Amino acid sequence: MDRDVAAFAMTLTGTYGHLVAAVVVFLVAHSLTNIRPLREASLARLGKGGFYGVYSVISTALLVWVVAAALAAPIIQVWEQAPWMRWAPSLVMPLACLLWVAGMTTPNPFSIGPGGARFEPGRPGILRLTRHPIIWGLGLWSGAHLIPNGTVAGLLLFLPLFLLCLVGGRVLDAKRQRQLGPERWRELAEGLAGPLAWTRLLAELGPWRILAGLGLVPVLMALHPVVIGLSPYP
Repeated sequence: MDRDVAAFAMTLTGTYGHLVAAVVVFLVAHSLTNIRPLREASLARLGKGGFYGVYSVISTALLVWVVAAALAAPIIQVWEQAPWMRWAPSLVMPLACLLWVAGMTTPNPFSIGPGGARFEPGRPGILRLTRHPIIWGLGLWSGAHLIPNGTVAGLLLFLPLFLLCLVGGRVLDAKRQRQLGPERWRELAEGLAGPLAWTRLLAELGPWRILAGLGLVPVLMALHPVVIGLSPYP
């Protein structure tokens, strides 16, 4: 059994070495921001805006590297793609895009995004749905794409991102609670408590965020065959 595991590991790292390296670097780069001395030194040197700007550029570049490595990897099928599986990304992407657009344009003291300087506890917008809209958008994207991509490369690409999103919210919650202090955290979180009021959520999102989020879907669908080389439609 141990020999089988060792042989599989050698095959994986040999055949998919480039993809494994890209995924590892992506995950390590994101974990570095949790090292407090390194984070504080970067913030002192770059400032908050510069830090998040550099972080966003590096994250995007590493994600592009991971996707490019997955596309170049050999195809080894783990499960066959059934026709219904191709519907999963198409059905999930409108919500994922809405979470991304709203998350990137809503002041947020709890998670990644434009920061919380102008956060209004009485009008939290998308934060009524989740404190981490960008992370959950990425989680929906990776989870939905995992279903029809039953290859070793697909698993190496989408599964780590999906798992990262599952734990990312809890990690950020713990980090922000330490930074803000328990009293300030409770004060900010009070506006998010209680049953979800969809009418208030839609009103606080505003029509432009909803239209921009939904409008992003056909743009990504049109770019998919150009960038990825495959049609995203079922």
